[in-house]
Amino acid sequence: MTQITPQPGIMDIALYQSGAAHVAGVSNTVKLSSNENPLGPSPLAITAMQEAAANMHRYPSSDHQALRQAIGEVEGLNPEQIICGAGSDEIIAFLCQCFAGPGDEVLYTEHGFAMYRISALAAGATPVEVKERERVTDVDALLAGCSEHTKLVFIANPNNPTGTMISAAEVARLADGLPKGVLLVLDGAYAEYVEGFDAGADLIATRDNIFMTRTFSKIYGLGGARVGWGYGPAAIIDVLNRVRGPFNVSTTALAGAEAAVRDRAYIDHCRNENAKWRSWLAAALAELGVASDTSCTNFILARFASQTEAEACDTYLQTQGLIVRRVGGYNLPAALRITIGDEAACHRLIKAISEFKTQQGAA
Repeated sequence: MTQITPQPGIMDIALYQSGAAHVAGVSNTVKLSSNENPLGPSPLAITAMQEAAANMHRYPSSDHQALRQAIGEVEGLNPEQIICGAGSDEIIAFLCQCFAGPGDEVLYTEHGFAMYRISALAAGATPVEVKERERVTDVDALLAGCSEHTKLVFIANPNNPTGTMISAAEVARLADGLPKGVLLVLDGAYAEYVEGFDAGADLIATRDNIFMTRTFSKIYGLGGARVGWGYGPAAIIDVLNRVRGPFNVSTTALAGAEAAVRDRAYIDHCRNENAKWRSWLAAALAELGVASDTSCTNFILARFASQTEAEACDTYLQTQGLIVRRVGGYNLPAALRITIGDEAACHRLIKAISEFKTQQGAA
């Protein structure tokens, strides 16, 4: 009997674990585990998607021209150098599919997004994890980690799940120090939370070895629609479009994303609210003895004294209907990643952690 087997590397992929959304036996839960925008999407995006639903019997645009044009106008980029995907995850998969394979290496930092490793293995390439320095991307370590087999280097800036970021000068130093033939990919999923940050667009304008990915799942509040985009040298875009499915983004998603990206007032509001409650939450956690690095995102990496304490805190939070994210799978077993919620969620969270600390002290 012939045995049907997958390609090498596939069975080395651990199934992706998304943030939990429910706690058995607990009602009135607050989900703070997936870095979603608690304010939801722009009302204009909702209206656009509702109107587009009437045409769902038609295939969507195959070139995403309207959305690429909108992104280009808002971001000051050439639409011809933009590609759209079903979330930035799909763009990451395209990059590995096109530029890495058996015998090649894909570098990423030790606390980097899980999809870098998954997409590398799916392409048959070898994922290589490089150390960070105190939960911050280490440019020297990445350069030292490159070999003659390296094809792609992924960094999230700001990073998930640490919330930290490096400067444009450091990103430029990394790009300029890479061996020829290596593509640096800047994952800018959280770029909009940093006011005035271009996520590396200016660097791409003067270099041919940098590519940027972005998403509508975070500040735009369209995680359920699955829309992402990438920007880079025209030659890279041409390659990626050769493997992209012609109708990979739905009609409703395209309409919602176009309306969302043009609603700058709403994005400014979301950024300001996030910054306000991020500062408040970080200070409140510090008062309870829970450390965190300065976050440039919509979440905080709360660090506890041990893995045991972090897991015990998470268990208690669940009993209170608060769902956060354990990050042991990201090599941070003594930490919890906490999405910045709205005002009520932030106060409820701190109350629960205070209760946990009090009970822990009395034990």
